[in-house]
Amino acid sequence: MKTLEEKIGYTFRDRTLLENALTHSSYANEHRAKGMPSNERLEFLGDSILGLVVADHLYRNRPDLPEGDLTRIRAALVCESSLVEVAQSLDLGSYLKLGRGEDSGGGRRRPSIQADAVEAMLAAVYLDGGIGQARKLIHRLILDQEGERIANGRDYKTALQELVQRESGQVLSYRLVGESGPDHAKTFSMEVRLNGQTVGTGEGRSKKEAEQAAARAAVGKLEGTEE
Repeated sequence: MKTLEEKIGYTFRDRTLLENALTHSSYANEHRAKGMPSNERLEFLGDSILGLVVADHLYRNRPDLPEGDLTRIRAALVCESSLVEVAQSLDLGSYLKLGRGEDSGGGRRRPSIQADAVEAMLAAVYLDGGIGQARKLIHRLILDQEGERIANGRDYKTALQELVQRESGQVLSYRLVGESGPDHAKTFSMEVRLNGQTVGTGEGRSKKEAEQAAARAAVGKLEGTEE
């Protein structure tokens, strides 16, 4: 834990908050007798804190932009892919407490689990050190790389539509193929089809986010870059 604290530049007064932030529900369920809570409640709080800090930053620093552009940029900064980049930069997956099944099934690399852990960690910092410390961490991990993360938040559905329209008669469709998790933290799985053939699949915390992830996979496949 000390190594992770050094990476994020924050030392916890109550380190159990950080441990809680890294505890997946699969681990909590396996250790229910010990009363081990999962990070789902922290993830819920962290999502709101992240949204507030990013919105406040954009409002104050982008006075020239209308509401629609602010919304688009905020979405790019707080989306799952942006949070996964944060998790990977911290090697957060190696610190997670996962159940045996989730761990053996590749849970440490699962985007939704990594993204949720980042939000839970932000909430843990907020509860331990206040909104000022949480804001500093969000700036360090996300807002200081704002331009790069906005670029990574590209509208892949539009990009895919433009790509396939180069040839006439192409038909794109999206289909929900699964959903999991509790009501407040569902993960949706989508696939995108081109002329009836699956060309990409993706997951997200909303159907729109899952569609973007599927479209991103499809763009990578069709362009030969496998994004």
